[in-house]
Amino acid sequence: MAFEIETPRLLLRSWRDEDLDAYARMCADPEVMRYLPSTLTREQSEQQIAKFVCHWEKRGFGLWAVEIRETGTFAGFVGLQYHGDWPEGEHKTEVGWRLDRSYWGQGLATEGALASLQYGFDHLGLERIISITLPENMASRRVMEKSGLSLRGEAFWRGFDVIWYDISRREWETYNRS
Repeated sequence: MAFEIETPRLLLRSWRDEDLDAYARMCADPEVMRYLPSTLTREQSEQQIAKFVCHWEKRGFGLWAVEIRETGTFAGFVGLQYHGDWPEGEHKTEVGWRLDRSYWGQGLATEGALASLQYGFDHLGLERIISITLPENMASRRVMEKSGLSLRGEAFWRGFDVIWYDISRREWETYNRS
């Protein structure tokens, strides 16, 4: 079971069976999935949620379902994910997010990313957390930068040219004081 986190506007919580409909709708939206290989079918969305739950069970952390606190509405996911196949260095835990388009541009991804980073450093004891995107995904890059991560380089990963950002524990502590 996932540890829950409340932020001013979000509840980061365990996945529920009733999340599937909203998640599948979100993953079928070409605009939401624009920087990912393809949209997902309902079955693929269900399989992906099962993988998220499995990651929590195996690693003790993962991607939370995001709920809007005020309304209880499912909004997407945010959290930490381990990528054993990440080729750039020893730190392989990524902060990531995907929100339904109706929640874009409100600072919710940044709010969730900041809570995830705090969890990774304070509760998991991580020393460095990465974030990965396609170079043209400017919205995700802005979330990374607003969350205190810095651009570190380029890589070829899972068939794509990507860029990656990261933040160390020391940088996080400095960022959090400012």
